[in-house]
Amino acid sequence: MRNSAGWHEDPVIGNNHHGAGPGHYLRADFHAGLRRLAHLGLTLDALVYHHQHVDLIGLARACPNASIVMNHTGMPLGYGPFAGKQSEVYAQWRSTIPQIAACPNVTMKLGGMMMRLAAYDYNTLAAPPTSETLAAYWRPYIEPCIEAFGAQRCTFESNFPVDKMGIGYRALWNAFKRIAAGASAEEKVALFSGTARRVYRLNYAKE
Repeated sequence: MRNSAGWHEDPVIGNNHHGAGPGHYLRADFHAGLRRLAHLGLTLDALVYHHQHVDLIGLARACPNASIVMNHTGMPLGYGPFAGKQSEVYAQWRSTIPQIAACPNVTMKLGGMMMRLAAYDYNTLAAPPTSETLAAYWRPYIEPCIEAFGAQRCTFESNFPVDKMGIGYRALWNAFKRIAAGASAEEKVALFSGTARRVYRLNYAKE
């Protein structure tokens, strides 16, 4: 199940589609709903922007038996009121990643930053970035997550068709392969398939 709590008072950011305001994940009724979801064996795909990480931490601590997947690498923003503040945003984002990783019921989904990390304006490029260019740009965000959570609690994501705004499907996955080049074989299995299969309980019949 997916529920977005992405919110900022500046309307240019583009908030969630169901009208949730600030503190959505801190509501008692939301906690009750998540506990019910956990009882049914389902997983919550959660989304907050970088300045809302404390809300997700609060949710994970309030519902320790619930499996929560944090979407889009924790959603660092780079436009609107955050334009020109990439270093400050990065510092704030980086400071809360270890706290989120300390919640054992949270898994990190790696990717999905193209639409919101607008400090890198893909729409003004003469051509889509290469996998090497994208890997260099995303590495400072993805590697700290893998270090904090471990490969067994991280999974790469394509976020297609949204990511089509900046890069092709093959080049995107090649960028992930570049970032994970130094990982062990076991870690690569987790990052590219194993974690997702375990967290989402995807069981495939053997041929």
